[in-house]
Amino acid sequence: MSVRVGILIHETREDATTSAQIAFDRLRAAGSEAFYVTPESDLRGTDLILVIGGDGTILKAAQIAMPYETPILGINFGHVGFLAEAEPASLLDVVNAIVEGKWTVDSRLTIDVTVTRPDGTSETGWALNEASIEKGAGARMIETDIGVDGLGLSSFKADAILLSTPTGSTAYSFSAGGPVVWPDVEALLLTPIAAHALFARPLVVSKDSTLEVGIRSDDAVVWLDGRRQVEAPEGSRITAVKGKHPVRLARLNDTPFSGRLVKKFHLPVEGWRRGIAE
Repeated sequence: MSVRVGILIHETREDATTSAQIAFDRLRAAGSEAFYVTPESDLRGTDLILVIGGDGTILKAAQIAMPYETPILGINFGHVGFLAEAEPASLLDVVNAIVEGKWTVDSRLTIDVTVTRPDGTSETGWALNEASIEKGAGARMIETDIGVDGLGLSSFKADAILLSTPTGSTAYSFSAGGPVVWPDVEALLLTPIAAHALFARPLVVSKDSTLEVGIRSDDAVVWLDGRRQVEAPEGSRITAVKGKHPVRLARLNDTPFSGRLVKKFHLPVEGWRRGIAE
């Protein structure tokens, strides 16, 4: 079958560039249309974006692809590569599967984030992984008020507050001690980092809830997927809700999420069947 495939590369990696050219040539030889993706690319009519890079490159692709609802398939040239579907050694197998149309699509929840500043101005954005509310330049900590669904829940100082999706639960939030949430669970997460409080545990709330963070003192910065920055000066209020538009990730196999956890984090599971049998 003929497919239209955009290719996005981690441009500073020579091995990624070489692999991208191999994929480009193979797709063209098989009668498919292939082109290189830029932030200005028009993706209308594109069947798939093939990402050759790490999770950061996949997040870049998500930003470009989401308005078109184009699926993304990643080959991991990074470190953990949790969002990627395949490793570099399987490049040709991946290209063959694309040409034959042998992929499925997962729809991943996003979050829409609004920063309302004390002067009345506001700015909105979205994230696939998380919105990271961090202390601004010169601030030692940020003092925050935490709310859910319009009701106050707690107040404390912290280095940062993470507002995450289930997809982001294995990213920054995981490093900060947040729970791993299966991606088909529609929920929102709030994870404090280095909070000075007795009650500052990670929260998992409904997909229909609204997470709120007020900046009581000091200036903050909101990073969306670590790529896009929104200023949140003292007195600002940040809200996060389920995103209006999902990101679509292409899959080549039906390995359950637990299998991905074991593989990506190299979890020790050799004895679990023996323990159950006993």
